Amino acid sequence: MSSGILGAPEAAILVRPQKPRALRAASVFGVIAPASPAERDRIDAGTRQLQLLNFRVEPPRESQPDDYFASPIEDRKSALLHGLERNDVHALVAVRGGYGSNYLLDELRFSANAPKILLGYSDLTSLQIFLWQEYGWVTLYGPMLAAGLDAGPDVAKGFDKASLMAALGRTDSGWTIALQGEVLVGGAAEGRLLGGCLTLVETTLGTPWQLDTRDAILVLEDRGMKPWQVDRALMHLKQAGLFSSLRGIILGDFPECEAPFAGSPSVRDIAGRILRSLGVPVVYGTPVGHTTRPMLTLPLGVRARLTTTERGVLEILEPAVTV
Repeated sequence: MSSGILGAPEAAILVRPQKPRALRAASVFGVIAPASPAERDRIDAGTRQLQLLNFRVEPPRESQPDDYFASPIEDRKSALLHGLERNDVHALVAVRGGYGSNYLLDELRFSANAPKILLGYSDLTSLQIFLWQEYGWVTLYGPMLAAGLDAGPDVAKGFDKASLMAALGRTDSGWTIALQGEVLVGGAAEGRLLGGCLTLVETTLGTPWQLDTRDAILVLEDRGMKPWQVDRALMHLKQAGLFSSLRGIILGDFPECEAPFAGSPSVRDIAGRILRSLGVPVVYGTPVGHTTRPMLTLPLGVRARLTTTERGVLEILEPAVTV
């Protein structure tokens, strides 16, 4: 199904969204660790939070870390495929990001007739983009067990409960999310919500699952980058053509990306310089992905309307899940 190849013709077939079923009380989350390992106490804390939301959580497979990976590649891939194909698991949540999801994508094939929720962010962007480009799966860019859920709802370094529950369970026409950011370019636009972690979006370039951003509202966020590294990544995406047919852009907080010395450009400055010329609405500083504020959950693959007045509003125009 992939159509996101560099230089793909305009006649290329666009992805057709495949939506998972909505979660209800006692729906079951399976736990996956496709990237780096996480501390057991944080995994347990995140698990308790999902249980407090009336979900059940299947414990993750026992594994031993392999370098900076949660486990050897064969084990991580087997656990992912097992979770994707289990009929008694209704959603998958990652323990954390880090690095390593990209190792699972080569020759990753499975029965995709019954899409299920995949919840995560950061390194999970690689898997989320793959599932979108290859299978059309709508996924959720939001908190993980040891990265957001563990801290609790509506607190610093925690998760935004309202947007998470709406993404997991609402099957009506949609909902509205206050983006809590700063408008860099005013306006309004409709498009398909796509994207994720900036570094991982960039690393899809040249792969068979390169993200197709035509008519998209593109979410980009990251952490721990120097401003000039953000500059280089944005210019790379621009020169590769990923900005040529965008409808709008939502940028994250970019924590730990401070200017190295007084007077040098900040990430905000760089984003304004590069993106204003695109002529699409842009909002900066949304608490999505890497953020110290309560993390929003955004459904990737659905139609949305971005309005950049005051601090920005995102209206989700269709449900992320089905009855």
